[in-house]
Amino acid sequence: MSRVRLAVRRPWRLAAEVTALLVAAVVAFPLYWMVLGALRPAGEIESTEPRPWTASPTLDSFRRVFEQHDFGRYFVNSLVVAGSVVLASALIAFLAATAVTRFRFRFRTTLLIMFLVAQMVPVEALTIPLFFLMRDFGLLNTLGSLILPHIAFSLPFAVWMLRGFVRAVPESLEEAAYLDGASRARFLWRILLPLVLPGLVATSVFSFISAWNDFLFAKSFIISDTSQSTLPMALLVFYKPDEPDWGGVMAASTVMTVPVLVFFVLVQRRLVSGLGGAVKD
Repeated sequence: MSRVRLAVRRPWRLAAEVTALLVAAVVAFPLYWMVLGALRPAGEIESTEPRPWTASPTLDSFRRVFEQHDFGRYFVNSLVVAGSVVLASALIAFLAATAVTRFRFRFRTTLLIMFLVAQMVPVEALTIPLFFLMRDFGLLNTLGSLILPHIAFSLPFAVWMLRGFVRAVPESLEEAAYLDGASRARFLWRILLPLVLPGLVATSVFSFISAWNDFLFAKSFIISDTSQSTLPMALLVFYKPDEPDWGGVMAASTVMTVPVLVFFVLVQRRLVSGLGGAVKD
């Protein structure tokens, strides 16, 4: 009987695997084309008959990128902005998700609905008000003008996601910790935090990508002091309306993609860890 069921399931499983491979190929193709464009020589990348390979790969585009003035400073600025957003949003979201899940207080439902409303507002509609706000606070042309808005926009998503992870931790575990003499702070940092770490990692990936790839705020809030610019602004150096350097654009985009991939590889193990072993029968 089991062999018959296995024989029936194999075609469906094979179809699912083939479909997954096709979807992965479609998703990965823009990344492949970007790297290929960065490796093409200038004459080939401007050809009217593009090919999915290159006969003579070259690193000239990457050389122009790294020789660009202040490119290293832009890279460091992006790391500072993205790292600050990840740390601050993860900490605040963890505490906020714990509060709205474990504590009962008035207007709690209203607060959660406001989180959803904040996610619905387009970022472009808030750019001008944020510009005047940053100007009044004296934060224009500083990295703070990029860090604070991204923390604010990352929090609603992070709180909603972490709320589910916190709710999945049974209250009996918290009661048992208190009976064993653990304080609320000790339970929060030594027991609850490791259990919701997969959710923190997922929200951190979202926050990192949003802050790392931001162009709108960097273009709007960094006006005169180019030393505070980030990597997305470096792409404008290679994109000129009259004579765009597509090889430089592709090479710079490839360099921008590497830290995101490295960050995901470093934290992806935490994504697959769950609540197994936290509660024993």
